[in-house]
Amino acid sequence: MAELIKLYEENPNPKQVQQVVDVLKKGGLVIYPTDTVYGLGCDITNSKALQRIARIKGVKLEKANWSFICADLSNLSDYVRQIDTPTFKILKRTLPGPYTFILPGNNNLPKDFKKKKTVGIRVPDNNIARALVKGLGHPIVSTSIRDDDDILEYTTDPELIFEKWQNLVDVVIDGGYGDNVGSTVIDLSGDEPEVIREGKGSLEIY
Repeated sequence: MAELIKLYEENPNPKQVQQVVDVLKKGGLVIYPTDTVYGLGCDITNSKALQRIARIKGVKLEKANWSFICADLSNLSDYVRQIDTPTFKILKRTLPGPYTFILPGNNNLPKDFKKKKTVGIRVPDNNIARALVKGLGHPIVSTSIRDDDDILEYTTDPELIFEKWQNLVDVVIDGGYGDNVGSTVIDLSGDEPEVIREGKGSLEIY
């Protein structure tokens, strides 16, 4: 059964953040707040944890399109091929924020993502999410707990999230009420930017 941990976005308690980071390092699954909907995440390098999320979501790991949650843009070159200046300026201007940017992946992607040509990068405007990534030392792979066809209250209320997910994950972070609108997804991997999904982030970014 999962543990419910209360964290405050303005000033996340370092000891509790470390407690969650330790769970991630051991292959645990964590539900945590972002600047949009609550996310389900794990250590990007832990194959067993990734397989657990794939089973929960009912997808094959190799076909899953999940985001890499980053603390900032400093580690971008670890996973993304060199990008041009206009693209970097868009990222710099909009992140942290409610966007997922699809970018061309490089040869250094973790083994479970080696066949991916692109990767979704997220830098949420949420101190809890970014503190977890900083503590872990590399990105968290993440998928929203939202059901795309049925926006329910349990996806925004941490206590209801805990009730529903307590037997599937290891930690649920109560970071206050979440949103029920996902991030805006923009593909920057091709010649022209393409909006994949309109979400919370404005499209007026160019």
